[in-house]
Amino acid sequence: MEKPELMSPAGDWTMLSAAINAGADAVYFGVDKLNMRAKAANFTVDELPEIVRVCRGKSVRTYLTLNTIVFEEELSELDEIVLAAKKAGVDRIICWDLAVTQICKKHEVPFCISTQGSVSNSLSADLYKQLGAVRIVLARECSLEEIKKIRAATDLEVEAFIHGAMCIAVSGRCFMSHHLFGPSANRGECIQPCRREYEVKDTITGKQMVIGEDYVLSAKDLCTIEFIDKLIEAGIDSFKIEGRKRSPEYVAKVVSVYRRAIDLYLEKKLTPEIKKDFLKELEEVYNRGFSPGFYFGKPGSEDYADIYGSKASTRKEFIGKVINYYKQAQVAYVQLESGKISLNDSLLIIGPTSGVVNVRLKKIQNENLNLESAVKGDRITFPCSQLVRPSDRVYIVVNTETETDDEKKILLNK
Repeated sequence: MEKPELMSPAGDWTMLSAAINAGADAVYFGVDKLNMRAKAANFTVDELPEIVRVCRGKSVRTYLTLNTIVFEEELSELDEIVLAAKKAGVDRIICWDLAVTQICKKHEVPFCISTQGSVSNSLSADLYKQLGAVRIVLARECSLEEIKKIRAATDLEVEAFIHGAMCIAVSGRCFMSHHLFGPSANRGECIQPCRREYEVKDTITGKQMVIGEDYVLSAKDLCTIEFIDKLIEAGIDSFKIEGRKRSPEYVAKVVSVYRRAIDLYLEKKLTPEIKKDFLKELEEVYNRGFSPGFYFGKPGSEDYADIYGSKASTRKEFIGKVINYYKQAQVAYVQLESGKISLNDSLLIIGPTSGVVNVRLKKIQNENLNLESAVKGDRITFPCSQLVRPSDRVYIVVNTETETDDEKKILLNK
């Protein structure tokens, strides 16, 4: 059985480093033009050579997203970006506007058809193959059984989403943001009005009421960890994680969990108990609650979110910055700028090159004095087995399950 590719989002250098360190086989990212996450951090065209250099050094493939619709006046700019990607050595371009496919063919750059292409059958796949595509990202509306049939009927590579945000619109082609506010989802500018709470109004009496207890347009997040074995057995070539607008710790955690799950399955060691543990890990980072998506049929009312924002079981609070790292001793030297930390606290150290480093505080020292805790203004050292760098930001991990509803509302409205 072929080992599926595990593909991670990368919105900036920190996320890129986090994805590589967590075990991604490939990363997908955008530049500041023509990608479906225009509001993410994104890279610049000039950074493409360095992205490719870093990724190739770790045997990680690079996929550039040019997956918005393209207007006439943007064709020359599109041509320049594709040519720059080729010169940089980007492995593939992800797109769905036929103009992008034609320019990729012109410059002999391999391309994949994005989920916005709504490929949901083998005839569509064969048409894109004739146009030169090397891979199709299947429509999110495909069930597992449909994917098996498509996989058996085409020799194109098949890619599918395994984790992250879902959109109520067909393959994410939504006009709600554009209609209400102007910025278009099809240009990567969605401001997600669907994620909000709505109410209905009686236009005669003026009386209003909130629609039920759910956010009726806001889908839960896709999570496949409990049936990842079935997806591997279906012969899907690439597993894609959504989340270029999410945090580096989200990327680090999600990639790490699915990396371990895939490897354990291939070693015949992935058990139901391990899957449950993995699910708890995934609940630690940003999520709107989890759903199996369309894999076992159409989602129902239980697949809509019941809160605004995240249901993560943990969150991070900034506490300081790294001053230095002593490689031989494997010790981090940190300036605390906020809050308090104590022995056995969990920390995250996050930086553009370091990615996301997890630390459990087993020892705290200040000038060789062992401490039980430290507070704002203290300069401390503690063991850290992974390399971190000066100016990396340090966060304490807080368990949100112990916070009151009022505390959560305050944090949400900050």
